[in-house]
Amino acid sequence: MFIAYFLHYFTIALALGLNSLGVGIAEGLVGIAAIDAINKQPHAMDAIRRTALIGMALIETTAIISVLTVIMLVLQTPDSDGMWYTSLTSIGIIAAICISGFVISLISAAPIQSACNTIARQPFMAQKILTFMIMTLAIIQTPIIINFVLMVIMYNNALQSTCLAESLRLISTGISVGFGCIGPVIGMSIFAKTACKSIGINPRAYNKIFAFTLISQAIIETPVIFAILVSVVQLFVIPTLTDSELLRGVALLAGSIAIGIGTFGTGISSGKTAAAACTQLAENPKQSSQVSRTSLIAQGLIETTAIYSILLALILTFLF
Repeated sequence: MFIAYFLHYFTIALALGLNSLGVGIAEGLVGIAAIDAINKQPHAMDAIRRTALIGMALIETTAIISVLTVIMLVLQTPDSDGMWYTSLTSIGIIAAICISGFVISLISAAPIQSACNTIARQPFMAQKILTFMIMTLAIIQTPIIINFVLMVIMYNNALQSTCLAESLRLISTGISVGFGCIGPVIGMSIFAKTACKSIGINPRAYNKIFAFTLISQAIIETPVIFAILVSVVQLFVIPTLTDSELLRGVALLAGSIAIGIGTFGTGISSGKTAAAACTQLAENPKQSSQVSRTSLIAQGLIETTAIYSILLALILTFLF
């Protein structure tokens, strides 16, 4: 029983502590970048400061999600009879909210830092750069919101969990969306940072970069959709498991690990590929069609590894 209570309250502490750590570091990095940018271009102080503050407010999304998670766990602490199996599902919450939230908040600083530096370089583009930053940052923050919604549903189901197999099913939903979003959001951050920088290099390429960003961000985020799909299927399609279905619970967990880890390389590689193309759009705008086409083909091929992962996850989900 001690271990059960430990898991429950450890998750509460980790949800708030780890996410607060990530948000604090990220906002500190943004503050440093804003001060450096103002030092380079004092006349753009108001625009840089506004960009930094809006960016910090968006980073706070993760902190707000962590507070809501803590409130949910505190208000719905299970009784001693159902504590053990419910507490096991905390592993899913740690993956979906704590670990992914920390990563998302930390890497969200990069596009804001780049936007501040770009405004210092191109102060007359401040409003467009701000709009561009908000768009990319909102996409980066989206997975943590979806994760929270799924985790609320998962935890409500966990309160009625009475066997290990059912706990494994619920844990797998958290691992799928938690680990599944890490690689893609890192890739989106790498790309968004480079895209903002590219606008500073060549402001006249803004329209081309903006259009390319919409398509590339959607491609980079595709593995996140795959991970969410696996999680939704396991949460809503697969019925409540019983004691005799332990093997199926293990299979569901294996499927979640497959899609969770399988998106790491895909998301990061796709983001780096798009970032390289974005740099070329700024430096060689006349070759924009060829560069964009080559990048999208390469990203499409990279995405096939995530397709393999989701196929394996779905096979394991419906195998038994």
